Amino acid sequence: MNRTATDVGPITRDDLEAGFRRLQGEAQAEATSARSGLVTAGLAAALVALVVAYLAGRRRGRSRSAVVEIRRI
Repeated sequence: MNRTATDVGPITRDDLEAGFRRLQGEAQAEATSARSGLVTAGLAAALVALVVAYLAGRRRGRSRSAVVEIRRI
């Protein structure tokens, strides 16, 4: 039951419940759409962090590895 500015009379409990349900439905829809975006952003950030850690470790391993030369006498 939707009320307009021209309706005259007391606001009933049903009017309040309908308004709260509508508001709650809108809020849940917004939360669901925001959650999917956050999950995608989180996965992308984790992937970037993993690639950076791999490349940093690979570079450090190259600089610390020793070159061993074996000569036969």
